[in-house]
Amino acid sequence: MNRRPLRSCGATAALSVALLLSSCTNGAVGGGAAGAGGVGDPLFPALGNGGYRVSHYGLDLDYDVPTKRLAATAEITADAKQDLRSFQLDLQGLTVSGVRVDGKDASFTRKGHKLTVRPPDGLKKGAKFRTTVTYGGIPQEMTDADGATEGWVKTADGAFVAGEPAGSMTWFPGNNHPSDKAAYDFRITVPQGYTAVANGELRSKKTARSKTTYVWHNGEPMASYLATATIGQFEVHESRTPDGLPLYVAVEPSLAAESAKPLARLPEILKWASGQFGAYPFSSAGAIVDRTPKRIDWGALETQTKPIYAGAPSTKTVVHETAHQWFGDSVTPKTWQDTWLNEGFATYAEWLWEEREGGESPQEQFDALYGTDADDKVWHFPPGDPGKPENVTGTPVYERGAMVLQQLRNAVGDKTFFSILKEWPAKYRHANADSEDFIAFCQERTDEDLTDLFDDWLYGEGKPDWEY
Repeated sequence: MNRRPLRSCGATAALSVALLLSSCTNGAVGGGAAGAGGVGDPLFPALGNGGYRVSHYGLDLDYDVPTKRLAATAEITADAKQDLRSFQLDLQGLTVSGVRVDGKDASFTRKGHKLTVRPPDGLKKGAKFRTTVTYGGIPQEMTDADGATEGWVKTADGAFVAGEPAGSMTWFPGNNHPSDKAAYDFRITVPQGYTAVANGELRSKKTARSKTTYVWHNGEPMASYLATATIGQFEVHESRTPDGLPLYVAVEPSLAAESAKPLARLPEILKWASGQFGAYPFSSAGAIVDRTPKRIDWGALETQTKPIYAGAPSTKTVVHETAHQWFGDSVTPKTWQDTWLNEGFATYAEWLWEEREGGESPQEQFDALYGTDADDKVWHFPPGDPGKPENVTGTPVYERGAMVLQQLRNAVGDKTFFSILKEWPAKYRHANADSEDFIAFCQERTDEDLTDLFDDWLYGEGKPDWEY
């Protein structure tokens, strides 16, 4: 994601992310246990749910642009990890009209952003089950802890849909935490003349009775915050890279001219990034560029396979979001506390690209940051321990996160460091990892003791007083 600098507060009518910080309770019916509401995330403890893991989402969305109303069905395939008498899904707002589990009507209740479902027969540990939720209404965007607007954001010609860290639950029910990744299929119906863009590959597009239905398939595992169903009147360009990778680029027409040069370099950037980080992890790539309301004051989000840009991107931003396809999308943090594993790597990719383009080297960019005063915002908190939800996209997560990597490079040498840049996303391809995994991974590849490096640069308070 590209959210620097931190933004001012969004629209006051937006739903508050404070709801995500409260504890949740479960009703008790039948045998088995009630699935937990929350997975214990250090920064967002009420996000996600326990007792099951999702393997597939089938989202059928019908959005009427003039009235801004959504009519939808979500079919969620999951595996029970324990005997369950009930389980929870994250869904903020909207009206649920019915829930079925394995084809049978299930009772349900709502409290805050939790939808508690009680299957009529309960669920046994190890069972694969399918939950169908029918719902609708006018989706409401929400405000992050740092003041940013996210979720289903209404635009003049549709919706700009972005979900980090919690906004996905404003438009579909699910296990809304990065630790639970799944495949997705989207069926999105919009008025004729509008385009609906989602993750993965476009399987079909059919128009009937003044409506067009787009069917998208995202087969690789994806965290819920990376899902999108952005709708607008876009200029669409479909092509392939010289290596044959399908590209789908959708641009708001008024931004087409300004976006043309950066987006034209996407094949080149993908090839360069593959050389740095290993094989591209997905079966397609692309971009979405939309004109957003003024309250959207952040730049981009690494939505899987198609980063979404709030306005025309710079080439540097395209590099950053492309790097996220490896770091954040394919290798996804186990909790939001480890967002530096996304943003530190993507920022370091910017540094490498700048050097490639004849600019400053990563060491020179490190030196410039290290030369700042001890009260500079880059030192406000350690990147490996943001401490507060509003810090999840703070400057240290990006810039000091990249500084951690430069110090690692200095410690282990270029040969080992650049092998780490490829081997790390290869080992955890389409999986989850945390800082402890990364530290152990690096330590296995060098005789240099890295304990002090990570203690001081990743977890240490304030400005470290040493460097390699």
